[in-house]
Amino acid sequence: MAEITGDQRVQSEVLEGLATAVNHRRWFVELAVPYLGDNPIEIGSGLGDYALEWSENFPRFTATEADPDRLVALKERLADRPSIEVRQMLLPHSEQGDYSAAVSYNVLEHIEDHVGALRSMAQLVRPGGAVVIIVPAFQFAMSPADIATGHVRRYTKKTLANAMTEAGLQVEKIHYANALGLIGYFMATKVFRLMPKEGPMVKVYDTLVLPATKAAEQLVRPPFGQSVFAVARTPA
Repeated sequence: MAEITGDQRVQSEVLEGLATAVNHRRWFVELAVPYLGDNPIEIGSGLGDYALEWSENFPRFTATEADPDRLVALKERLADRPSIEVRQMLLPHSEQGDYSAAVSYNVLEHIEDHVGALRSMAQLVRPGGAVVIIVPAFQFAMSPADIATGHVRRYTKKTLANAMTEAGLQVEKIHYANALGLIGYFMATKVFRLMPKEGPMVKVYDTLVLPATKAAEQLVRPPFGQSVFAVARTPA
């Protein structure tokens, strides 16, 4: 069974802080929805913020979490949502499934064997289904915040595409997202060595900067970003 990396307390604090970035989350929710089918599974649901929004679009949804304490909190938070199943899951694993898609946001960078993890996600998905991933971008942005939260690496489009291909997936779409967010993250966490927690900086960014960034990137894909978004298919 894979080891959970990083300080779980720090991870939870960061998740709680980023939960206030509502516009950012809704943008990234929208990116995945067209590829998730009718019965998706989320790998690494954390506090359940994405699960709650995604589940509104589907008759069934499965949320998973590796950390035992966060799993308890996740089950409590989603207890009144009968359409959402909550279960523990660590990657890599050998489980087979028939989900319409697997979606995993900001999880793969925590896993040493990321190719094995992607293979595990693919095994959960029916033939031709999607594996939808978001990971943090660019190794030069690796900061003390990354290390504290257990990040093993950050990605480029090329390194993520290579990992997906090695895992037997067929890359359908891959692009950077949130260009201005990369600049802000680099300055905050690498230069000023801050943690990305709730506060005025996150609020201003999410309210004023994020909507303009989203609108611009819907017209033109940027050559860099805070995240890499990718969709790959399992062999039909």
